[in-house]
Amino acid sequence: MSKTEVSEFLQQNPNVTTIELLISDLNGVVRGKRIERDLLEKVFTKGFYLPGSVMALDATGTTVEESGIGMDVGDRDRLCKPIPGTLTLVPWHAEGDRAQALCTMFKNKNTGFFADPRQVLVNAIKKFSALGYDCGFAVELEFYLIDKLRDAKGDIQPPIAQGSERRMNSSQVYSMDDLDQYDFFIRDVISTAREQNVPADTVIAEYAPGQFEVNLDYGTDILKAVDQSILLKRVIRSVANKYGMDASFMAKPYIEQSGSGLHLHLSLLKDGENAFAAEDPTQNQLLRNAIGGLLSMADSTQAFLAPTINSYRRLSPENFAPTSKTWGYDNRTVAMRIPSGGSSSTRIEHRMSGADTNPYLATAVLLAGVTEGILNKIEPPEAVTGNAYEQDHDQVADNQRDALRKMLDDPRVVEWFGAEFVELYQTCKWSELRMFEQQVTPLEYDLLLPYI
Repeated sequence: MSKTEVSEFLQQNPNVTTIELLISDLNGVVRGKRIERDLLEKVFTKGFYLPGSVMALDATGTTVEESGIGMDVGDRDRLCKPIPGTLTLVPWHAEGDRAQALCTMFKNKNTGFFADPRQVLVNAIKKFSALGYDCGFAVELEFYLIDKLRDAKGDIQPPIAQGSERRMNSSQVYSMDDLDQYDFFIRDVISTAREQNVPADTVIAEYAPGQFEVNLDYGTDILKAVDQSILLKRVIRSVANKYGMDASFMAKPYIEQSGSGLHLHLSLLKDGENAFAAEDPTQNQLLRNAIGGLLSMADSTQAFLAPTINSYRRLSPENFAPTSKTWGYDNRTVAMRIPSGGSSSTRIEHRMSGADTNPYLATAVLLAGVTEGILNKIEPPEAVTGNAYEQDHDQVADNQRDALRKMLDDPRVVEWFGAEFVELYQTCKWSELRMFEQQVTPLEYDLLLPYI
């Protein structure tokens, strides 16, 4: 962003006194720092600094020192730069004195820092671009609204909507009543997102009490769309907090209810025409090869798409979370769905990611699989009709340990994500997994302590 643009923003928003500089870490958690108004121009022209170790944090927000980018290198600072087009007001601050900008991290002035997931996606987009296609791309986010108050047992519970005495307690997918009950929240999310130039357009009630899905408009700029998904998650959380609720993108907050996913939609365009279009999309060779590539990398990239121990609780049959390496037309039981609609709207819906994935990494997985499939003419298995859960198909890992191990079996992962990044990811995720596994749960105390 130029000095002129920054100057114009400040002139148009004289009440802004503080600017939040935001960056997404390895887990997709937004971190950063605040600066005062008079530093904004300098930050946008010269950048600012954060420790590189911010890209090696575990779920507790603690640096994983085994990563080698913490104290081993003196907890060295790295250059960060704001992303053009992301400087906006923060509407949920009633005083109107707050702005924000999304940022990314660099090794030096012109080279991205290997540990920044956004830079991983930048590199993936460059490799994908060699195919010579434009694209259509969109992101769907599922999440739960949760009451800040726990129930009598100390468990989480759905909220009670404003002006209502009824707590959501049943699965009413696509319920208009539920949307009406939470219209105050939905309207605020949509309007706040638009104020921040984030094109959220549709909200639906999903498969469980308090679960919703929000869609971003279909666009042609992949990197911009993923930036917007990071910002949209922050909008949703902030608006929920405004109304005394929490919003969670945890993959499986309720064991008895559906999990939350992040679905990615992709079509390839040539001279403005959809290259996936066909009377029978399952017979379009380009689309078949793209899906063949995605399924051939499903095992080795699953640890990116299911990044926490909780992610694998989502991967249970009959909950519309893919458990097998499958694809099909208008079928929500498979991993790669070809949605119904007109020929010109033919696209791949990638359904494997949990809502807890880092969207930058999930999108890099999508581009890697599609590119490898097309370049190497990889054929997929037969398209699935009917319920994939009741059929015999190759399964993906049902636990984080196996997923992390399978990542190392595929040299294409290093080619797309970089050896340094793969090593960093492995180190951080194994450390985090051990942390979760080394906990004694209440169930163990209840069932084992009195009798064993």
